[in-house]
Amino acid sequence: MEFSVAVKKRTSIRAFTNAPVSNAQITTLLDTAARAPSGGNVQPWRVFVLNDAVMERFKQTVQDNAGQEQPSYAIYPEHLKDPYRTARFEVGEMMYALLDIPRDDRAGRFARLAENYQFFGAPAAIFCFVDRQMGPPQWSDLGMFLQTFMLAATDAGLATCAQEAWAMKPETVAQFVGAPEDLMLFCGVAIGHADANAPVNALISKRFSVTEFTTFVS
Repeated sequence: MEFSVAVKKRTSIRAFTNAPVSNAQITTLLDTAARAPSGGNVQPWRVFVLNDAVMERFKQTVQDNAGQEQPSYAIYPEHLKDPYRTARFEVGEMMYALLDIPRDDRAGRFARLAENYQFFGAPAAIFCFVDRQMGPPQWSDLGMFLQTFMLAATDAGLATCAQEAWAMKPETVAQFVGAPEDLMLFCGVAIGHADANAPVNALISKRFSVTEFTTFVS
């Protein structure tokens, strides 16, 4: 598809069908994503793939390891200011409205949060790690790699959801995939086919306008 179409069509899918995704497809997507830019051609991303029976074993492992773990990093700043705070709040309320989970239904919201740790039913996923010696520039490179991966998946007719929620389960993930100590978990990406009948997949998040985040210097 046209690049601009892929960009606008890509969205975070939070309900997947059980239609399989082959390792060959994932390999092709990763090969495409590997062309993402990185400073000094360092290519700091390290990827682990879950699929088929391995995915099922992992989901069971997560259920068995339900305790709290020390997060890999702070997903959001401690005192997130506006307009960022409002943008985050609004997309959350939009999602819960589509799921028909009211604000006072704490049990319902916690149950929904837990679905993150089942990849929203996706049959396959990747975990992205970065070497602990890397700094903000290399984390930026990893972001470009992930965006390229997700756009390639969209172009291939697949759906994805990048999940920083996995930073809350670094020990479980690292032990399961066999990641060495010098690698830090950044996020997971669910991969599969969107469930067209799931209301939550109708969510289209708002974006700041160009005039809100851009200054043309004169």
